[in-house]
Amino acid sequence: MNGDAAGESVESFLQHKFTHIVVGGGTAGLVVATRISENPNITVGILEAGVPAYDDPRINVPGRFGETLGSELDWQFATTPQPGLGGRSLPWPRGKVLGGTSALNFMTWNRGCREDYDAWEELGNKGWGWDALMPFFKKTENFHEPDAEHQAAHKSIFDKNYHGTGGPVQSVYSAHYGASHQHWHATCHKLGIDTNGSHFSGSNVGCWTSLTGVTPDTRERSYSAIAYYRPNANRPNLMLLTGAFAKEVVLEKEGGEWVTKGVRFTHEGQDHVVRVEGEVIISSGSVQSPQLLEVSGIGNPEILKAAGIETKVENLNVGEHLQDHMMTAMIVEIDSSIVTPEDLRADPALAEAADKEYALRHTGPRTAIPSSVSYLPFSHFVPFKELHALGSHLLVESKKDPARSTPRDRILVDRLLADKSIGQIEYNFDVSNYSPYFKSLPGKKYATMLQMLQYPFSKGSIHIPAMRNGKKTSMEDKPIIDPRYYSGPGGEIDFKLMVASQKFADKICATKPLADIIISRVYPAESSQGKGTDFDFSDWVRESTITDWHPIGTCSMGGKEGMKGGVIDDRLRVYGVKGLRVADASIMPLHIAAHPQATIYAIGEKAASLILKDWEKPHASNGHA
Repeated sequence: MNGDAAGESVESFLQHKFTHIVVGGGTAGLVVATRISENPNITVGILEAGVPAYDDPRINVPGRFGETLGSELDWQFATTPQPGLGGRSLPWPRGKVLGGTSALNFMTWNRGCREDYDAWEELGNKGWGWDALMPFFKKTENFHEPDAEHQAAHKSIFDKNYHGTGGPVQSVYSAHYGASHQHWHATCHKLGIDTNGSHFSGSNVGCWTSLTGVTPDTRERSYSAIAYYRPNANRPNLMLLTGAFAKEVVLEKEGGEWVTKGVRFTHEGQDHVVRVEGEVIISSGSVQSPQLLEVSGIGNPEILKAAGIETKVENLNVGEHLQDHMMTAMIVEIDSSIVTPEDLRADPALAEAADKEYALRHTGPRTAIPSSVSYLPFSHFVPFKELHALGSHLLVESKKDPARSTPRDRILVDRLLADKSIGQIEYNFDVSNYSPYFKSLPGKKYATMLQMLQYPFSKGSIHIPAMRNGKKTSMEDKPIIDPRYYSGPGGEIDFKLMVASQKFADKICATKPLADIIISRVYPAESSQGKGTDFDFSDWVRESTITDWHPIGTCSMGGKEGMKGGVIDDRLRVYGVKGLRVADASIMPLHIAAHPQATIYAIGEKAASLILKDWEKPHASNGHA
């Protein structure tokens, strides 16, 4: 039996006969493992490279978000130098802890537009449209309604018909807001942006106050380790091994087909193999899921050969179709009387008072999470003729090279040409300095206007590197992460739209009442002519764009194109292998207009449903020939 929420010893773990192994105890992996272990005839083992951190205040205290980035709880990945970003390489944080990135993210809880998920189904992925996914969105959530006073004070407006109750992950509006939030909705209204009273119902266009994945009573982060795994840790058919680094999925040939037999992993410097009678589910995230497939012999033969790995299943899509939300962080100086998170870091007395308030009443600055949000279509500030010209340019480019034109690309172009009211750009304003490039000056207070591109045309890849000194590439070798930001014809479109969007971000900051607390723009610095000038943001956007930490697509569903278009089918089964699935953000074929956390939980819930149905069929095959 599994002894406690920290897992068990490697010796005990290896004694079990597993029907299912989940590789990765992260956001989706713990959902899958917990849900399928509800069937007592299924025995589940979880391999997680990180450790539990249930009591770590850097994770649990909402107002301390971001402190774990770059820490021992982060894999500390980085991109290759990006030509589209002036040669810069970006850090790519990913959670190396039980709970994965759900333990490191900024707790934003929202959903994409109906069109986002319907596009997945349009590509041929049956059961992945908005209506089909809605039960899984609701199943994961336990929504706590704010009272009338909170709704009036903070515009915490909702439609409870689109929220779940009784699910493992708690969602609640913040107990404390930064000083700028009181001005957010009124400022947006002056710019023709309406408050969206039901931004979970299929359209998040407009401005709204964001929900958070936080517990309502203790005001602590609600994430997969706490919400899904720990309450069920003592199930006799659910086993966890932490500190277990998966090295390879063990595949054997049977009757002409590759069959999954287990996982080879390292624990405390020793190699082990855990066998499986049914399926292995890879939930290692958009970076490591394709990496694990490749070291197991599934992928592009040229890449595998260079790495010294035998090709077992040829699939050119493994590690491809990488999409990420690109972000800029414009910094403004604000009124010196406003309290910011930097004040707490600089003043021990203030920090102590905030910690005491949080401990005693679960309120105050330590509960604050950025919540001033707006999603807009480009047409709100870019003339439709310009959008049409950009889309037409991509169509012309695709005719020059038809091989580069995919159904996914055509959906993205259609969104520009159709002038649909969907959330193509996100704005998020908060009183803090979020820029890794601008250093706060002593005695100054700052706020950040974040903007994030939601439907990038830029597509990159994540692959294992070639072997060095004759040594075969392994999981220990850092993957080559190349998002190709702003590269290629599509990247040029992304860049132009980001520059146009940045001008509107500047306009938001120059509009009252938000402008009343802003002294000046400091990054990029205002020109000598002062406010209101037609500032050219082009160079600054290229020099300052960073990631919003939302990579998807590297093991995407193939839909109608099958293996030609993806890595897995719509039941998440890896093409060409029996008994192997992928369930995490990497399966998404197109990006969504949302922070992906809630969607990844829904992916985990749907994956568990598919696995259970296939397992319970008396004579069904659990994999692919």
